[in-house]
Amino acid sequence: MPSTLYICYFGLRQPLVQTQVLPYLREIRKGGTEVALLTFEPLAGENWEAEMQAALKAEGIDWHWLRYHKRLSVIATAYDIFRGALFVRRFIKNRRPNILHGRVHVPTLMAALGRKLSGQRPKLLFDIRGFFPEEYTDAGIWPANGILYRTAKRIERWLMGEADGFVVLTEKAREILFPDAKAPSSGDPGLWPNLEAESVRASKATDVGWLDNFGRPVEVIPCCVDFESRFSVNRSELRERTRQKLGVENRYVITHVGALGGLYLADEIADFLAVAKSTRPETFALFLTQSDPSKIILLLTERGFTESDSFVGRVASEDVPAYMYAADLGLSFVRSGYATQSRSPTKIP
Repeated sequence: MPSTLYICYFGLRQPLVQTQVLPYLREIRKGGTEVALLTFEPLAGENWEAEMQAALKAEGIDWHWLRYHKRLSVIATAYDIFRGALFVRRFIKNRRPNILHGRVHVPTLMAALGRKLSGQRPKLLFDIRGFFPEEYTDAGIWPANGILYRTAKRIERWLMGEADGFVVLTEKAREILFPDAKAPSSGDPGLWPNLEAESVRASKATDVGWLDNFGRPVEVIPCCVDFESRFSVNRSELRERTRQKLGVENRYVITHVGALGGLYLADEIADFLAVAKSTRPETFALFLTQSDPSKIILLLTERGFTESDSFVGRVASEDVPAYMYAADLGLSFVRSGYATQSRSPTKIP
């Protein structure tokens, strides 16, 4: 049976892992691939790991974790990369996976370094997703063409050479990164059947993928939503119940789901809501976000919103559908830039 190690530089309980990573791995598991997952967990002071590990094992997912370090960001990330590479080296030696699957640049660097240290050559899948270095510069986190950006681009170029296959989120990203990629003819044998099976099962794509000019597979897998298991309840009943819970039965509810700040334009969202409220006084602002709520609350207050006019907070991932049903309009205001061409926000589907 083929096997894969999926490496993710997030904690297991973060919404992104719960709504994107785990469903993806469950689909791969259904196709007959052994799945192991490595995440990086912040110190939480709770003994929950063993219980979660047992629950995932029952689903056929072998979960491992290392501690995430945040203080002194660059040094902490370098330390985590080193520890991740050592874990990958041991994993390769003990388990001999067929595929190392890195979600974005940092995990893929761990996988590539671990593979080098092991002296063995499992396939390396670079799940590029968004344009990570450009996202950081577009969001103002890194200075344009600064040392962090240039270092990240050098590492990216090295990873592009090391990888045996790639995943991007949009057709535009594929065109930018792999302008010479071609669809294989129907008579071509699969160059990497296990990888193609992973990509097709996870994305429910067609059998025709793309090959770069070195013959390596390139798959476009946009962000998706599992409507069958997460959105299959009685919508009208759940909408009514959630609106009663929020006290917004007679309000016009406008929602933003996800992070604020960076590429997501909090000031412009607040301005839009202010105009909406001036036009429709019954407007209610609903923010489901893992970001610090203080900034958006201040922006809303400055624009005349009271405590009874808004809800800003984090909710469990399984409760998100109920809150979305309660809304009448959804917003996604994103800063336009080079990196935007690679983005496929989950909030859209």
